[in-house]
Parts: sequence; structure tokens; C-alpha cells
Amino acid sequence: MQAIRSVLFTAFLMLSACVWGFTMALCFFLPQPKQFAMGRGWARCVLWMLERVCGLKYSVEGCERIPAGNHIVMCKHTSAWETIALFVIFPSHVWVLKHELLWIPFMGWGLKRLHPIAIDRGAGHRAVNQVIEQGKERLAEGLWVVIFPEGTRVPVGAVRKYGVSGALLATATGSLVVPVSHNAGTFWPRRGIVKKPGTIRMIIGEPVSAEGKNARDLNEEIRTVIESGLAKIESEAATGAR
Repeated sequence: MQAIRSVLFTAFLMLSACVWGFTMALCFFLPQPKQFAMGRGWARCVLWMLERVCGLKYSVEGCERIPAGNHIVMCKHTSAWETIALFVIFPSHVWVLKHELLWIPFMGWGLKRLHPIAIDRGAGHRAVNQVIEQGKERLAEGLWVVIFPEGTRVPVGAVRKYGVSGALLATATGSLVVPVSHNAGTFWPRRGIVKKPGTIRMIIGEPVSAEGKNARDLNEEIRTVIESGLAKIESEAATGAR
């Protein structure tokens, strides 16, 4: 039964993403904040359907730690869920994402209207420089910048090397970095259709200042905070503590 529910939800997700992307393309004349508001409305609808159809809820701890202004989010990436949920949780923002996503019919059109930082992950230093240059522009426009430092979705329990572009952007601009941990991959894995019922838990950590730090040290500090937050979630889930 859960497999059937998951298939129905996935069908809704794909269809709604196409409708959203097409609508965003038609509304190309709207400024980014209004385009983002449309994306947020779509995300809320998706999360509502996820709970109703698949029985998958979520909780967020630490929203009070989100600082005023606009800064940088560095988030664990184990699922598609967090890319949707961040729409609802954080103010108007742009993602650093692989440019191939913009080629997807309909959905890619919508993503493009949100002015993401679309990089070629195989470009090495050129991609890092692009994140820094365009990240400065987006921050100057009053937007948050969301970065998945591992570069791609990773299996539950796995840790990939954290890319340094987010830390470099923070040191170059003096922006705070907000670390985000969650266990979405346990319920909505990066591969596979079935979404398990339960409650995804997200922890927003204390903002990390880049002041007086080099990029590598800052990156390691952020990695430690994110992975420690995930370990806490997993440990408390195993013991039933909260």
C-alpha cells in the first residue's frame, strides 16, 4: 500500500513541477521575490500532499537561529525533500546547482526564473570562481544563497568531501553560514520511489561567522557542525529520545 501511495505522490510531484515550471516561464516579467513566492506556494502544496498521501511529516528545530538579513545556507543533501522544504523554511534564496537541471523541460524553466547559480561541476576552479562571483551578486541583491557542500545527494550514512566554495564566499563577503542537518534520506532516499511514513527531523544550527578564519578552517567547522547535527538526529531516533 505504501508503494502505491508513493507512486501516486511521485506522479503528483512530477505533474505539479511541470505546471509550476510552465507557469513560472509565462510569468517571466515578475521580479525574483514574486517568482520565489510562487515557488514557495508550490513547495507548501507538495509537502502537504506528502503528508496526506505518504504519511511523511517534518519538524524543524532552530528557526529562531535564522539571522536577520541574508546569508549563506549550507545543507546536508541526501534527498529531494530538502530542496523543496528549504523553499518554505528560509527567506527568498537561490541555489547553487548543476546547470544540467536547467535543461529539464518545464521544471528547468521554473528553476531558471529563480536566478540560480548554475555550475558545471566538472569545471573545477572555474566553477568555484563562478559561485564566488555570482554569489556576491545574489547576496548584494538581498537574496540568501543555498549550497549543498557535498555537491550531490549522498546515501544515508555516507560523507563526501565538502566543497570549499561556500566557505570562500563567506570569507569574501563576511556573510554568516547557517548549517542545516536533517535525516530526510532515511524516509525519502535519493534512489527509489517508496517514501516511508514518519517525521523528517531538521536542525538549523547556530550561524557560523567567517570573521578571522580562512576558508578551509571555516569549511571544516561547518562540516563538523552539520555532521554532528545529523549524528544527534540518528542517535536520538535510535534511542527514542528527543
